[in-house]
Amino acid sequence: MSNEKILASVMGKKITEADVDEFIASLGQRAQSYMNPEGKAIILDELINQQLLLLDAQRNFYEADPVFKAELAKRKEHPLISFAVEKTVGNVKATEADAKAYYDANSEQFIQGETVNASHILVDDEDQAKDILAKIEGGELSFEDAAQQFSKCPSSQKGGNLGDFGQGQMVPEFDQVCFTMEVGTTVGPVKTNFGYHIIRLNAKNPAQTVPFEQVKAQVIEHVTADKQRAAYQSKINQLKILYQVDKF
Repeated sequence: MSNEKILASVMGKKITEADVDEFIASLGQRAQSYMNPEGKAIILDELINQQLLLLDAQRNFYEADPVFKAELAKRKEHPLISFAVEKTVGNVKATEADAKAYYDANSEQFIQGETVNASHILVDDEDQAKDILAKIEGGELSFEDAAQQFSKCPSSQKGGNLGDFGQGQMVPEFDQVCFTMEVGTTVGPVKTNFGYHIIRLNAKNPAQTVPFEQVKAQVIEHVTADKQRAAYQSKINQLKILYQVDKF
């Protein structure tokens, strides 16, 4: 494999391209700045430096130092604890049946509020908005054509259609108008901090319960987390019987 190419050797210990790539990956957000020949050269030098320090530490028997031993023992505990937690909860998974039972017992959590479907035309000038609205109402222009010609919103490419949205998803002035309009009506201008809107309400969708299939994955994840928390607490309760705990 190309990333197994040997880039350096320190007393016979080989440093490969894969080692460099792995070190860069461990840098997280800083990794991108080293994904170039200059950056990789810097990382290679650092890996060589680390091997030199390791050889020096071994030559001076630092492993026998009591301070090092104490630090090593402390650090060893953390991965061991993580492994113990994984052994406790790793195989605890919710089934689809578990998720469906939770869904049925908590149906109120899956009610989607009323939504509307609206289209709009957005311009900067109130008089222009009034003129466009007059032409739409007079039949000179269709709403869609007017949106494509005059609206500065990206929705203009869809004839001004914004799709379905729930209460609170739009700016308050726009939101209030949409949820009080009658389906099929057009109003304007409505002023917001974006400009002046001409709004047409296309549809109203009543509140409804979201079907289980649409939320199944999220519910399984939620119930799995609940079951894992329960398994963890059960394990802790058992261990408190086996081992003495004193809180001061």
